[in-house]
Amino acid sequence: MRNSGDEILKIEAVVSGTLNYIFNVLSADVPMSKAIRMAREAGYAEPDPRMDLNGSDVIRKIVILSREAGYKISKEDVEKHLFIPDEYFEGPVEEFWQKIPQLDAHFEQMRQKAEKERHRFRFVATLEDGKARVELREVDDQHPFYRLEGSNNVILLTTARYKEQPMEIKGYGAGAAVTAAGVFADIISIANIR
Repeated sequence: MRNSGDEILKIEAVVSGTLNYIFNVLSADVPMSKAIRMAREAGYAEPDPRMDLNGSDVIRKIVILSREAGYKISKEDVEKHLFIPDEYFEGPVEEFWQKIPQLDAHFEQMRQKAEKERHRFRFVATLEDGKARVELREVDDQHPFYRLEGSNNVILLTTARYKEQPMEIKGYGAGAAVTAAGVFADIISIANIR
């Protein structure tokens, strides 16, 4: 797009299949601790799910997208608003599994409030005005992220040409087959460089 003379003005993205899966299965019957465990059992989350929950993967992805859009941004420049308190990222993973149910009641309150307002949670990466951030957001039923199912990802690109209606790129965001295909495509791409 940039090579054709377009300018990327804003990026909004849900780029963690793991986190999207967690927020899609979160319900009255599935508390946060169980949703995280389900993501791990389904093969979406890392063996230590804190690697997904700490936002580092999403931060890396918004940095890559920002650089591709022509902005000079590093990981340290990304403003992050996480939804799990810092102390849950300390100590061994076994300790995390013991402590995480303590947050279930808090997330259930948040979920009930969002459900009443017909909102859903999405962990969103944004680039706007040359600044990047990641955060948990509530989106209403009119937002393109609302109907994002399973572990799918989506990227909205607002550009000089796509100003009124952003370009939407959507697809699978987690799972062994998708990850393997992406790695294989990278290997083929590297092998074809002369």
